[in-house]
Amino acid sequence: MPRFKLTIEYDGAPFVGWQRQEAGLSVQGVLARAVAAFCGEEVTVHGAGRTDAGVHALGQVAHVDLARDWRSDRVRDAINAQLRPYPVAVLRVEKAADGFDARFSARKRHYLYRIVNRRADLTLDRGRAWRVPRALDAAVMHAAAQQLVGRHDFTTFRAAECQAKSPVKTLDRLEVARAGDEIRIHAAARSFLHHQVRSMVGSLVLVGEGKWRARDLAEALAARSRKACGPVAPPDGLYLVSVEY
Repeated sequence: MPRFKLTIEYDGAPFVGWQRQEAGLSVQGVLARAVAAFCGEEVTVHGAGRTDAGVHALGQVAHVDLARDWRSDRVRDAINAQLRPYPVAVLRVEKAADGFDARFSARKRHYLYRIVNRRADLTLDRGRAWRVPRALDAAVMHAAAQQLVGRHDFTTFRAAECQAKSPVKTLDRLEVARAGDEIRIHAAARSFLHHQVRSMVGSLVLVGEGKWRARDLAEALAARSRKACGPVAPPDGLYLVSVEY
């Protein structure tokens, strides 16, 4: 049975998240229905990352097994035709290599968090970034963020409902940079805990506002307690950018 690798872009605003749930519209669900509509097969579309409600993707990766060995471009175009009017697009379809699994074959996942640091309300970026009206020092945020890079117990930055077997993760990259009114936070790791990126971003904003020092962030990490975490950043600004294999 041929396996196809899909690279997908979506606006997470109307969805309960990637994963199918008993109630609500999911990205996984609309993709499975689109596949069924074009080829008549009931399938599961397996994603590389289970993004939460409101989280976006520029390069989510998934795989799907189909009975027929379709041309890759035909699969892409047929799925996209059935996805309208949902804000989901299959950018590329490739024949997957033997043994490929979108989730378990992944070597690194890259996320971006967008903060618009200005007093004025958002217009074009509403629902696609977090507006923080108070002045933020991106350089101080970046310096503090480096204390989180490496292998740590990230219990402090882990959602209570996280199902990961261990809170220990290796964070390969956490960079903060400003471009005009926008602050971009890039994070990369093989895998993340539930709400880890949003939890780290919320705590970094406290640093940027001057409410926390770098030492406070380090102490929060060392506490290994959810109570030590800053506020969790909203999902609007988070994007799954790409997945490395």
